[in-house]
Amino acid sequence: MIRLMEICGTHTHAIARAGLKQLLPEGVKLLSGPGCPVCVTPPEAIDALVSLARRPHLTVCTYGDMLRVPGTSPELSLLKEKARGARVEMVFSPMDALSMAERDPGQEYVFAGVGFETTAPGTLAAVKAARVKNVSNFSVFMLLRRIEPAVRALLADSESRIDGFLCPGHVAVIIGEKGFRFLPEEYRLPAVISGFEPADIWLSVKELLRQVREKDPRLVNTYTRAVSPEGNPLALALMEEMTRPDGALWRGLGYIEGSAYALNGEYAAWDAAIKFGISLPRQTAPTACRCGEVICGKIEPAGCPFFGKVCTPEAPLGPCMVSSEGSCAAAWTYRSF
Repeated sequence: MIRLMEICGTHTHAIARAGLKQLLPEGVKLLSGPGCPVCVTPPEAIDALVSLARRPHLTVCTYGDMLRVPGTSPELSLLKEKARGARVEMVFSPMDALSMAERDPGQEYVFAGVGFETTAPGTLAAVKAARVKNVSNFSVFMLLRRIEPAVRALLADSESRIDGFLCPGHVAVIIGEKGFRFLPEEYRLPAVISGFEPADIWLSVKELLRQVREKDPRLVNTYTRAVSPEGNPLALALMEEMTRPDGALWRGLGYIEGSAYALNGEYAAWDAAIKFGISLPRQTAPTACRCGEVICGKIEPAGCPFFGKVCTPEAPLGPCMVSSEGSCAAAWTYRSF
């Protein structure tokens, strides 16, 4: 069995929507990895956001797919806290949250800064704008993650067996081809940076299978219309200026050193965890949800005994059934199981 893994939530949904798994030849399996930023966020982070929302004179702002994600208890979510009277607002960008803070200086506004390298520059731009404008009632709860340490942690797991990676085009736009060279150079694994149309993905899978068959691991960029060898220099410079690597807890992967972006220097004043004295543990509490195993490729969504039974989009047990990029949501929506 040849096991290929995509590490991008947009790929996950594109593959399910186009029915590409059903077209794969016998003996080839396409797995979903830790590419959905909401899905890799541990339940303890949701608990922390709920605790912030309970504070007087404080509003938590978040992307829509974070609202319904349960914390360590099914009763803990930002949407349920909003129903209980907390101030929780859905926004489309961190700049929306910053604008709210500017208009309402008597209220604290905390943006839930979830994402990988794709969304990191936009979140950091909002922090930089807050500093320039001296908007002190705005801060970011930093949940930004780095993809490379997560992939390394996945490969270090003795239970994981992956023969090649479909690399995320969105992340690669920022970090460039160079961000994934470690896969063939250090691990001797095929890696293909792919776009998101079915033809893009099919071409990339074909290239991965060629490399596996010919034992010719290398990095190939099939998304050259968007991804350059060196990435986006302005975005990378902003990340270099404003952040430092930090350890973080991941759903399914545990605590990974150097896997998160932390605000550094003068920008740390806009870090909500520092501002409000919140710290996350290094170990996650067990929950009924098996999303952690799904995003590590250990089981498929239908392999979870709760899938489609007690865990549905209307009553999700975990983020993989909530997020628009979640593996379980994709499997359920497009019946790709």
